Amino acid sequence: MASKLLRAVILGPPGSGKGTVCQRIAQNFGLQHLSSGHFLRENIKANTEVGEMAKQYIERSLLVPDHVITRLMMSELENRRGQHWLLDGFPRTLGQAEALDKICEVDLVISLNIPFETLKDRLSRRWIHPPSGRVYNLDFNPPHVHGIDDVTGEPLVQQEDDKPEAVAARLRQYKDVAKPVIELYKSRGVLHQFSGTETNKIWPYVYTLLSNKITPIQSKEAY
Repeated sequence: MASKLLRAVILGPPGSGKGTVCQRIAQNFGLQHLSSGHFLRENIKANTEVGEMAKQYIERSLLVPDHVITRLMMSELENRRGQHWLLDGFPRTLGQAEALDKICEVDLVISLNIPFETLKDRLSRRWIHPPSGRVYNLDFNPPHVHGIDDVTGEPLVQQEDDKPEAVAARLRQYKDVAKPVIELYKSRGVLHQFSGTETNKIWPYVYTLLSNKITPIQSKEAY
């Protein structure tokens, strides 16, 4: 196996099972799972300059603009130069992908294609613990006590944009923005698309793809 550091990106609409796939990749291959949503929450909590900028948009229910997300992610990546990593939630737009190009070459892009009906069903069953970003699904990852976060005992909420009427608009928006990013990586020959309705059926193919790029680690959690 080459000793080159692996630079991977995962793309997928809300409800595509991206979080689960990222977790499994991190456990099985030792890649650092770098989630833009997680870093945003951390920076907002720590009142950093970039966190304060992002907060102004989030409080008004606006998308955090490219230059804020890019600045946040660049500093995180700078700190992880010596690690294999998997980016989740970045790059979302062509502008972000071009900014990423300036600091590294992406080796591998995983794109999850899940049918619209499946996404709609999954999102309507999704409940969130906002302070931590923990996500539960009533079908395959329910909380121990209905409506309550397992770790803190605090209440879970269903986000407005997970309600069925908002899902269609979110998915359309995702497709519009993601299309040029997907086309860019496809043209470079680094895009690998996985289609299906069940994460457990997609996972073996993702595992095989990554095994060809990086040696799996023996992970206690990866039963």
